[in-house]
Amino acid sequence: MSWLVFTYSLPSKSSSSPRVTLWRRLRRIGAIALSGVQVLPEQEDCLESFQWLAQEVQQAKGEALIMRVEWFEGVSDQDIINRFRQARQEDYAGLETKLVELESALTDLDETVDDPEGGTASQRTSIRDALEKLYKHHAEIRQIDFFDCPEQERIIARLKQLTQSLLPQRPAVNITPQAIEQYRHVQWVTRPQPHVDRLACIWLIRRFIHPEAVIRYAKTAKDREISFDMNQGEFRHQGNLCTFEVMVKSFGLKESGLQTIAEIVHEIDLRDGLYLHPQIAGVDALLRGWLLAGFSNAALEAHGIALFEGLYADCLQKASKAATQSDLQTRSTQKP
Repeated sequence: MSWLVFTYSLPSKSSSSPRVTLWRRLRRIGAIALSGVQVLPEQEDCLESFQWLAQEVQQAKGEALIMRVEWFEGVSDQDIINRFRQARQEDYAGLETKLVELESALTDLDETVDDPEGGTASQRTSIRDALEKLYKHHAEIRQIDFFDCPEQERIIARLKQLTQSLLPQRPAVNITPQAIEQYRHVQWVTRPQPHVDRLACIWLIRRFIHPEAVIRYAKTAKDREISFDMNQGEFRHQGNLCTFEVMVKSFGLKESGLQTIAEIVHEIDLRDGLYLHPQIAGVDALLRGWLLAGFSNAALEAHGIALFEGLYADCLQKASKAATQSDLQTRSTQKP
């Protein structure tokens, strides 16, 4: 492997503030200390992080140096990887401690009688707010979890389990299966000014059904047009499912990453608190900004497709890394 090494010095008479700030920044970007230098894996985003830190050092009248290192004398790549994993394990352990406290608080709450004044509902809201912060914390750790600690998937599973425990049970929705082949060459229609659910459906149509599909924007459908996310038609909200979820289930799409996108779309569209993902707030703000900026239907469609394609690529990468890590763990436990 190749590694990025960052070393710096500050004037001896400088205050402690720049030193503390740099120390905190190094922790935030996931660097580890090795023989008096700071180390990150050689990645574009890691190089950019070190470059920003170098600028800060120079602004504080100090000196900074960034180097690319192929190997360290007396320290193997695996040793360095293990140090990164140990640092992230400590981060996940701290998050898990807070998660256990929330699980305990919810258990205590479930054992109490509902308060007619709404006290129980208020407590559940507080737990949910704290849970959302833990999701964001998990996302921050995962971003610097360069070598995929096994703890990351275990923690996210517990976060999702606690999320489900906070929500009432909802009846299952039966979706009629549809054959994609029958929709390859149809003309689609949806309402003007497409927002999150419709934009996600447009992306799905062009990604999985027909890349050159004709999609018209109107308040009513013409004969033989297939409508989606409108008052009438086979592809619309059903039960507590948004239209995108209905289409995914209707066509039996099982591709990795689609479930995460469906959950993000669901929460932005329905706002029922069913899912928590760190991407939700950013995607929501971006989509609302496009509407406020007065984008045309064509511009909304183009930007929406690019947005969801990017989300999908990110989900695929994370799923691939998780599968690789799982495979490595399985191999390590198998006897030769």
